[in-house]
Amino acid sequence: MKRVIRSFINSRATVGAVLLVFFLSSFTGSPQVFAADAQEAESFISNSCSTCHKFEGKEESRFNLKAPDLMWGGSKYQRDWLIRWLTGKEPLLFAKNYRWDQGQEPVTHMTVTEEQANAIADYFEKILKDSRVTIGAFDVAKVTKKDVGDGAFIFKEHACIGCHTIEENGQLVGGPQSTNLADSGNRYNADWLFRFGMNPQDFTPHSGEFLADATEPQLRSVIGYLTTLGIKDFKFYEPWTSSEFAHPSVDRGAVVYKEYCSQCHGAEGKGDGPAASGLSPKPAVHANIPFEKLPMEYLYNVINHGGRSVGKSTNMPYWGLTIGQQGVADVIAYLKTTFKGEVEVTKVTPGDGPSGVCPQPRKTRQAHGKFRKMENPLPQNTANVKAGETLFQLTATPLACMNCHGTKGDGQGPMGAALDPRPRNFTCGETMKDISDGQMFWIIKKGSLGTGMMAFAGMPDNQIWQLIHYIRTLAK
Repeated sequence: MKRVIRSFINSRATVGAVLLVFFLSSFTGSPQVFAADAQEAESFISNSCSTCHKFEGKEESRFNLKAPDLMWGGSKYQRDWLIRWLTGKEPLLFAKNYRWDQGQEPVTHMTVTEEQANAIADYFEKILKDSRVTIGAFDVAKVTKKDVGDGAFIFKEHACIGCHTIEENGQLVGGPQSTNLADSGNRYNADWLFRFGMNPQDFTPHSGEFLADATEPQLRSVIGYLTTLGIKDFKFYEPWTSSEFAHPSVDRGAVVYKEYCSQCHGAEGKGDGPAASGLSPKPAVHANIPFEKLPMEYLYNVINHGGRSVGKSTNMPYWGLTIGQQGVADVIAYLKTTFKGEVEVTKVTPGDGPSGVCPQPRKTRQAHGKFRKMENPLPQNTANVKAGETLFQLTATPLACMNCHGTKGDGQGPMGAALDPRPRNFTCGETMKDISDGQMFWIIKKGSLGTGMMAFAGMPDNQIWQLIHYIRTLAK
């Protein structure tokens, strides 16, 4: 009997009618009265659920428990998910036994009616609150796309994936020892997750829980990532729509640019600041960039979060903490007002190719042997080429390729004239025929040291291969 009801968060399986009758026999009234009477819910929890779960007292090691502690259940779970779980409409959370030291087979859990589940959820919300959880400590409405990207990276970098599974490309990946987090965005209250992340051992001491050496911004990125898992069409916050950006000052932006940006980019944006001579790659020549044409998301991220955030040089600092959001808004307004650069068309001589220099002299790093030998695993069909074109022209992140390489792929994009060396001319067949699929994949994924080619490390592999198919169609 205890094994059947071992954990509220172990598995889902409807117990038979006999078991359900057994549990309902602890009520003083009929099931129909259950939802309207909190005492009935308390009685059910006390007589049935507490057989395995703790609902009061201090947290204990997993190895002293039969099932997870629920003293803070009302702070931990979203109501809708809890009701679905109690009525058997949610999948397993643990692929193996909660007490994995006692066995590695998943354990079934009883189910109740919708009415009963609502009464239990009411009890959780009113009684099982955790005073350590600060309401409003984590605002899901302020989670940005970058937060989620950073959080996904940190989740793996700090070994969270060693115990928890997530979904990638339609499959669960990670260690199945602990909770499956593929649907965590629909399950947990974000404030509880944030407090748990500060020190998991406060909730499950001496039970294998890992305390990561992460800063608060890193933790917030991980929690932001977890709050999106399982949620389709999550609406990301866009900081550039905040009040600071509603009324930016070009004059203030000019002061910010002089005090900070000109150190590298020069007083007139010509890339000739005092630091420039010792930097590789060289600072962007702002005077050659039509900033009005660049996506606001890219401008915000590269200034607020630094070059690393968009796969570019780490020489570009993250200025957000230094100049604040108003400073970021003001300097972007200054850039857009001041620099209207035109796309520079390279002069060519007969036989040089459709546009741009051809062949293009470059000293690009060679990929490791195994990469150079890689071949595109996707078929070169219309669907993949079209998908690659959309990425190239519009959706590749952190920046669509056309912004540097041009809409024709000739290296004449809005940002191309600002970069040294200039972007690759994909229309030059003489150059492109000697670049293998694997070499191209490696450069797109890793970036190109000493150039303005950023790393697209966060792009799924299949999208990079689609992009390569499209790029191949540009060579003349």
